[in-house]
Amino acid sequence: MPWFLRILLGVLVVFVLIQLVPYGRDHDNPLSVAEPAWDSPETRNLAQRACLDCHSNITEWPWYTSVAPISWVAVSDVEDGRAVLNFSEWGRPQDANLQVVLDVLRTKEMPPWYYRAFHERARLTDAERDKLARGLVETWSASPPGNPP
Repeated sequence: MPWFLRILLGVLVVFVLIQLVPYGRDHDNPLSVAEPAWDSPETRNLAQRACLDCHSNITEWPWYTSVAPISWVAVSDVEDGRAVLNFSEWGRPQDANLQVVLDVLRTKEMPPWYYRAFHERARLTDAERDKLARGLVETWSASPPGNPP
């Protein structure tokens, strides 16, 4: 058997075996308790496109998020995102502060490049990022986390 077929067979076997790892299969969306009082539907829409898959309890789980190793990254990102900032549990104190949220939004750290690569709707223009940032400032000011709307 040629070496490239052996390598291909080995990769295929590893791919099949990693599907047996249980982490990343549970895609739960806990009940949404309370969202912030959004300053406008446009801010909510921009947040839905760019933030809420990882920072809320209304995550959309496409089929490929059930396939390892993508499932491992997806579940880890959602768990980490919800732990830091969860727009579906706005009544609880959040670990993120507004300035950090604005900084990662403006520097395009969020959403991550690999998320934007697979989710065209999350690729906000600079103007949309500015609108989202302004909307988050207004929303956060009128309805700070830890205070149910």
